Amino acid sequence: MKKNCKQLVAEAEKHIETLSLTEAGALLDDDGVVFVDIRDLRELQREGMVPGATHAPRGMLEFWVDPESPYHREIFAADKKFVFYCASAWRSALATHTVQQMGMKNVCHLGGGFTAWKEAQLPVASLIKNT
Repeated sequence: MKKNCKQLVAEAEKHIETLSLTEAGALLDDDGVVFVDIRDLRELQREGMVPGATHAPRGMLEFWVDPESPYHREIFAADKKFVFYCASAWRSALATHTVQQMGMKNVCHLGGGFTAWKEAQLPVASLIKNT
């Protein structure tokens, strides 16, 4: 194996913005910000999600972001800041780096992921907001 997953995440983190829990929490009610949960649907059902977040499964993300894809979702064409998150910030680091390479400009990810969010006792919603 040339690179393991930890190396890939570390490389991605050199090129992306990582928000602290405090920074992300302060953006929660900002209409110019979209939190994007890239976890598997079963994780959302089991653990909840950031209130108002949009669910975009990691396996579909590039297709939903790409305006030329038949799967494109308009939410990703909005002039907003996007905060990606997953359980522990590994998938979101890779996802953030990937969509930056695709041309998304105003994107970052949540340091520590949803696990850290819950541990910090930040708000958690139990329902999924569809895109």
